[in-house]
Amino acid sequence: MSHNQNRSPLLKEAFVERLRHEGSTRYHDKHPFHKLMHEGNLTKVQLQQWVLNRYYYQTRIPIKDALIVSKSEDPNFRRIWLRRIHDQDGQREGEGGLASWLELARGVDLDLEKVRDCRSVLPGVRLACDGYVQFVRESTLLEAVASSLTELFAPTLMARRLKAWKHHYPWVSSESLGYFQKRISLASLDSKQAIEFVVQHAPTYELQERCVRALIKKAEILWHMLDSIYMAYVRPGRRNAAHDFCHSQTPA
Repeated sequence: MSHNQNRSPLLKEAFVERLRHEGSTRYHDKHPFHKLMHEGNLTKVQLQQWVLNRYYYQTRIPIKDALIVSKSEDPNFRRIWLRRIHDQDGQREGEGGLASWLELARGVDLDLEKVRDCRSVLPGVRLACDGYVQFVRESTLLEAVASSLTELFAPTLMARRLKAWKHHYPWVSSESLGYFQKRISLASLDSKQAIEFVVQHAPTYELQERCVRALIKKAEILWHMLDSIYMAYVRPGRRNAAHDFCHSQTPA
């Protein structure tokens, strides 16, 4: 019997706080690439490459959500979670999150066909995104849902990003920033539904810990994506962004 099996489960408030703490301390808003973005210190090429590479992640979202839907025997859960696929894919061509991201790509002067075919996506980004899909495929329904809880922190990041882009990158039209604006409210709704599900279906300490680990795994995936972009377009040849960031904090 494991040590965790002997422990009493955390109360709801303590469990949610644990999830929020572990997620927020690892969330990719603290990544050096995002710091550069929000301070207005990215070049046009660096911004373009973030948009291009991040599109591949956007294409994986409805796939992982379809996997989550397939894991559930509950029609009500499936109806609720299916909305996420509709939000990303749209009800018809030209709608939804993917279409909004392509508008962002148009706004930063990218070739949309080059973005869509994903051939220029960095290997590290592709590996991280595919790894997320694989994690969801192999996980339990509870763990897969818990991994989505990085959305708890997305509304704040999206609001900061929207403000930063309008201020620092005025050459990108406001109309192109629709994805960020929409995600502020959608991520709030999505995370509320997910946290309620996780709290309800993790009655033991062991299950709560598995949820925490799933959230940490997802946060690491988002961080690795930015590491790949940072190493390729900001600090080519450096070991990783975390190494640069830690050394930049060391007093001279």
